[in-house]
Parts: sequence; structure tokens; C-alpha cells
Amino acid sequence: MTVTMLNPPPTGYQQIPAHGGLAELLASAEDEVITMSSLAGPTFGPREVKHGVRYRAIFPDHARTTPTVGRHLGALSLAGVAVRTIPQVPMNAIVIDRSVAVLPADTTNGSIAVLRLTSVVVTALELFERIWPDAVPLADRDLPDEADLSLREQEMLRLLALGATDEVAAAHLNISVRTVRRMVAQIMNRLGARSRFQAGVKAADRGWLLERAS
Repeated sequence: MTVTMLNPPPTGYQQIPAHGGLAELLASAEDEVITMSSLAGPTFGPREVKHGVRYRAIFPDHARTTPTVGRHLGALSLAGVAVRTIPQVPMNAIVIDRSVAVLPADTTNGSIAVLRLTSVVVTALELFERIWPDAVPLADRDLPDEADLSLREQEMLRLLALGATDEVAAAHLNISVRTVRRMVAQIMNRLGARSRFQAGVKAADRGWLLERAS
């Protein structure tokens, strides 16, 4: 007996749980990840940022002045993501390596739609590239002063405090020496420190290193 499926899903479409599923997709990125987020759809955090992959993200302007979200944007920026904002984000989407589009699916169970349909991927990419030039970059001065360090930054400062060189810290964290120096410079700027030693002292005073120290 032949069974005919009613309304079969289109080829190149898959619906998966956001928890775990999105992280796995992001881990497969090799070249570029872009995202447009109105703060209501799928997005990624600094822990998903991989060395050697280019990241660009667009968020709404009000995210800058929302404490929790502002800290999230700051953490993304410090992890190496190019963050920009616009008054209103037209859609929620993540595109991985210009071949996979991730969209919201069912908000009731938190699932996401994974599409490899060329038409969907191209549409999302074209929309992103059209609004990217007019979006306002998130500058260092825009980062909230109270933003916590990411786990990577905490580990980096711990290594440097132990006397590790930039090269050793870079190898341990699987990032470039240039990225280590950029992260240190950004942290020093946020803390108003004139030296790495002073940055370490101020970071400890703020409790940023308590977790590692304990």
C-alpha cells in the first residue's frame, strides 16, 4: 500500500529545537556568520564565536540602552563580532556560510527553521547587505561600563596575570596574537587603565575575576 504524505515539507527545510541545534549549526561555520535580530528571534552569543570566522550582527537601536541586552552586544563586540544597530530590524535571521538560513519557527516550543533553499538564503543576504551600510557601528565608548567579561576574556586575563605571553595566551584560547592584544586594549579602555597590571587590579576590584580566582 502506498501512503501519500499530505503537505510535505519543502526540500531543504528542517525544523529543529533551538536549544542545542543552533549551537551545532554555528559550530559548523567556516567562513562567515551574519545575523539580523529584533531580539525576538534566534541569535548567538560570544561563546559561539569561532576564531577565523567573520561575524556581523544587526540589532535595533534600543538594544544599546537596555542594560542586559547592551551587555550582550558589548560581549559580542569584544569577542570580535562587528555589531551595528538600526531603528528597526526588518526580520530575524541567521545566515551561515552563505548557504544556510536560520529563521524562527514556533515560538511556543522555541524551535527554529533551518533552510538551505537558495531563494531564502539569497533574500536574507541581500536584505542584510542593503541595510548594513546605513547601520551605526557599536563603538568602544558605547559599551556599558558594568558589562561583565566573557569567559574567554576572564581566562585570557588569568593567563596574563600568571605571566603568560601574548603568544601563549593566544595558543591556549585558540585565537590570534592580534586578537589577544586587541581584547586587552579594549578591556584597558573600558577600565580606564594605563597598564595591564592596573587593568588586572581594576578587573579584580569589579569582581570580574572572582570566578576564575575561586
